[in-house]
Order: sequence, then C-alpha cells, then structure tokens
Amino acid sequence: MRTDIKFNYSDYRALPEGGKRYQLIDGELLVSPSPKTRHQELSSRLYMALQVFVSNQKLGRVYYAPLDVILTDEDVVQPDVFFVSAARAAIVREEGVFGAPDLCVEILSKSSREIDRDVKRKLYARHGATEYWIVDPDADLVQLFRLQEDPERPLRACGSGDTLVSPLFPGFELPLGAVFAR
Repeated sequence: MRTDIKFNYSDYRALPEGGKRYQLIDGELLVSPSPKTRHQELSSRLYMALQVFVSNQKLGRVYYAPLDVILTDEDVVQPDVFFVSAARAAIVREEGVFGAPDLCVEILSKSSREIDRDVKRKLYARHGATEYWIVDPDADLVQLFRLQEDPERPLRACGSGDTLVSPLFPGFELPLGAVFAR
C-alpha cells in the first residue's frame, strides 16, 4: 500500500514490536508476514554454512534477520542472512548495522519477490555491498551478483545439483543439494 507519508529511522524505531517484520525503502514502510518454514530452513542452512566458514577463517561476522541494516535515514532493511567483514566491523553497533554489509542474501517469498529481485538489489548496489545472493526456493536456484562489477546480471546461477562458490569467500564451497533438500 503506497501513501504520501515518508518515514525515517526515528519513526521506524518507534514502531511497536510484535512479530511483524518492518523495513523502510525510500521512506516507504514495508510490513512483511512471518516467513514460511521452507524459507526458514533455507535461511538457517545458509547461515550455518557461512558461519562455520567465516568463523574458521576469522573473516568477520555472519548475521540473520531480524536485524536492522541502516543504509540511510530512509532505508532500513533486514536481509535474511548477511556478512560483515572484519575490516568493516566498525559498522556493527548494538542497534544494528550502519552501512551496507559485504554480502546480503535474500530468500524470495511471494510477498517480497519483486522487491528482493529489483529494488533491494539496486539499493544494496548503490550503498556499496559487494555481493548479493538471491535464493529462489521455488526453483531451487541461487543467483550470485557482484554488485560493484555488474549489478544487473548475475555472475552465476547455481541449482540444487551445483556447488556454490563465491569470490568473496575464497575456498568456500557449498553443495546446494544439501541447502535445497526437502
């Protein structure tokens, strides 16, 4: 629902807690229902795989929603899974992450599909995120974008029979069959 009302971070922080997932994009308040079980299964598998690798390599920190990523006063998002490198640890504060993570992962759902594919991809690119993974649970597909190189075209697309590798994490290999297992 579009309105002429623009929200900022102070307005956002004043919203009531209560299980709803709020985000701000260009001052527009977006409210999402709770994720479905499939979404949560994929999110936890991706988080765990990244967390183990990042922790073992001492590369930084991996986080998962709900946790605010404050890009501007009018852009506050909650990527499903995200990574902040050790070199950029200063953007992490108690209230959330103030700046673009190095990696943002969004798992598509019916309510967020177009926002995740287009709006958030461009938003993350504009604010300096290095990589963006779009996970499509219906197609068992991950699209990996290098946002500072070509934000319009994925570097690669990997299905459930493939192994996901990322330039951001040299040596990281994730067999997607295990991620998409039902």
